[in-house]
Amino acid sequence: MTDRIAKVERTTKESSIAVELNLDGTGIVDISTGVPFFDHMLTALGAHASFDLTVKAEGDVEIEAHHTVEDTSIVLGQALAQALGDKKGIRRFGDAFIPMDESLVHAAVDVSGRPYCVHTGEPEHMLHSVIGGYPGVPYATVINRHVFESIASNARIALHVRVLYGRDQHHITEGEFKAVARALREAVEPDPRVKGVPSTKGAL
Repeated sequence: MTDRIAKVERTTKESSIAVELNLDGTGIVDISTGVPFFDHMLTALGAHASFDLTVKAEGDVEIEAHHTVEDTSIVLGQALAQALGDKKGIRRFGDAFIPMDESLVHAAVDVSGRPYCVHTGEPEHMLHSVIGGYPGVPYATVINRHVFESIASNARIALHVRVLYGRDQHHITEGEFKAVARALREAVEPDPRVKGVPSTKGAL
């Protein structure tokens, strides 16, 4: 299997994002987005997926975190797609249940080439919750769904994230990122029994 490494940059009037990704890394991460809680979540994502992940983002966080978080998620998805290449020899499917104290989250992924995201189960208070910002740039948890939609759309994967139960917005969000990480780790792993593309159609 060839090196599964990607480097993607994207610059708009709202942000400048650079992502480097190695799917066959060991969980070495270096994250700086200007949004401390999002840094924490991306660090968890890289570490628990065992990806080597570097993210450098500068955005208009003086307005709010939304543009930076959204654009980083877009570029991360693009990097996933680039690193996956022809997808030969991978497991393709992965899923994981992650408990975070009182919260339980499940994520399932299909590296299908067909982008789709289903995000369900967050309690209603997540629409209004904010983490951090005392001082610093706060992270509004209402954006969680958009993060995963952006990753799935740009990586061209099917991604389902379910919050089975939970109360604390930090635990729920962290459980989501860790569940996605572990599901991705399984899905992109080499499968020694698969010699080509894991699809009866011959392409993903």
